[in-house]
Amino acid sequence: MSTEVAPIATAAWQGFLRHDVPGKAARLSVRIGGPEHGVPVLLCHSILTSSAIWHREALALAARGYRVLALDSRGHGQSAAPRGPYTMDDLVADAIAVLDHFGIARSHVIGVSQGGMTAFGLGVRHPDRLLSLGVIAARADAPPPFAAAWDDRIALVRERGIAPLAAPTAERWLGPAFLAAQPAINAALLDCINETDPEGFIGSARAIQGLAYLDGVTQLQVPLTMIVGANDQLLVQPMTELAAMLDCRLAIIPDAGHLPQVDHPDEVDAEIERHLCDLA
Repeated sequence: MSTEVAPIATAAWQGFLRHDVPGKAARLSVRIGGPEHGVPVLLCHSILTSSAIWHREALALAARGYRVLALDSRGHGQSAAPRGPYTMDDLVADAIAVLDHFGIARSHVIGVSQGGMTAFGLGVRHPDRLLSLGVIAARADAPPPFAAAWDDRIALVRERGIAPLAAPTAERWLGPAFLAAQPAINAALLDCINETDPEGFIGSARAIQGLAYLDGVTQLQVPLTMIVGANDQLLVQPMTELAAMLDCRLAIIPDAGHLPQVDHPDEVDAEIERHLCDLA
């Protein structure tokens, strides 16, 4: 794994500025970098993280001439946390508010986990605003066992806050062996998780429980690439089935976990570059 650029950075990024944007329900914080007139790419992160997990990809895309917008979703990072619950359509509307604020008619969108679900929602609700979709580690529906798994986490956060979720979540996403071998990445990820507002987590978890874009996704008319880590066993099968249904490219990254841009950034960088170059 390349260590030239840290995959996670909660502090300021070189060449990027933060902007506050009025969202659907509250203020949103967005990092923006790259040439002002570059082709836009919107990056959407997972629940319990922030734009920080896109550090390496954002700098690489900006260096290649793209105008990169990395959004902190509501209740995460430096965005405000409106009172929940939220819906996935609310998160989609926030993304559209960002594009509207900066006068962006159409954008590439790349999302991981909850951000990938948001990307699917953009494809379903606002296909005219998209140049393409890159979806990492995300499904388009929430079957009962998947939805029910969030109830215990919501109850824990209501009782004790975010902290008890941090280490177990990091281990579930990336595995204890990787985190032990990469203490700086582990520390950065824990910092990122612990920034999450409890209201933001609970609202977003409720949104995920109501995820229902599968029927609409089957009608997608925008270019789509999907990426999943081979170790992300809860998602390999549903994403494989969805890729076959949609006849789109699915890249399975060997030995990667739920945030493959963190534990296998070189491979994910290559897949993103391939996806965007195929559309050039």
